[in-house]
Amino acid sequence: MLRWNRPGVYWIPVYEILEQRGFDVILVNARYAKNVPGRKTDVSDAAWLRQLHSYGLLRGSFRPDAEIATLRACLRQRERLVEYAAAHIQHMQKALMEMNLQLHHVVSDITGATGMRIIRAIVGGERNLDVLATYREVRCHSSVETIRAALVGNDREEHVFALAQSLELYDVYQAKMLDCDRKLEILIAALSLKGAKPVGKLSKPRIKTKQVNTPTFDVRTAL
Repeated sequence: MLRWNRPGVYWIPVYEILEQRGFDVILVNARYAKNVPGRKTDVSDAAWLRQLHSYGLLRGSFRPDAEIATLRACLRQRERLVEYAAAHIQHMQKALMEMNLQLHHVVSDITGATGMRIIRAIVGGERNLDVLATYREVRCHSSVETIRAALVGNDREEHVFALAQSLELYDVYQAKMLDCDRKLEILIAALSLKGAKPVGKLSKPRIKTKQVNTPTFDVRTAL
């Protein structure tokens, strides 16, 4: 049995080490015993918890199996990377606005095909508006002329520098997300080998288009 008074992650290594040594570890919420008076030391507190546990009065908190815990940790890591990348999208947006480039008005997402082509070209030194407008993706709703008009701005060096750094950091987190996807694919494949085989075919997905920040592999089929 393991009890930890403070929230956070400090209990995790202790729990995992005991679990790896073959102990049947129970994680107990401190609120189940904190209101009982007369226990002022860790030793007396532990003795009281042991007594409560022997009576079956303590309920263990949910903790998944090791394989699921590993999968969940990787998923949470990926969620953090998505949040970090989103912050740098905002930084790119700010740099563009400081340059008076209204790219966000002519594309639905600046990290889409059209937006990223134009941003990478600007960071690479391209300033010809006609050339920048030709980076429009064929499915973009805005015309070449509209995009060209939105790119008339002020390319001050400090704003381009900020845009370049934000783009570089965004790319770093995208690469780390790809690493997480590869790890998740391996973990889910290992779980599928243990589980029962699906009966019949999957129903058709309700959303056919790929959503933003979805994993690069077919999660639906794997799950």
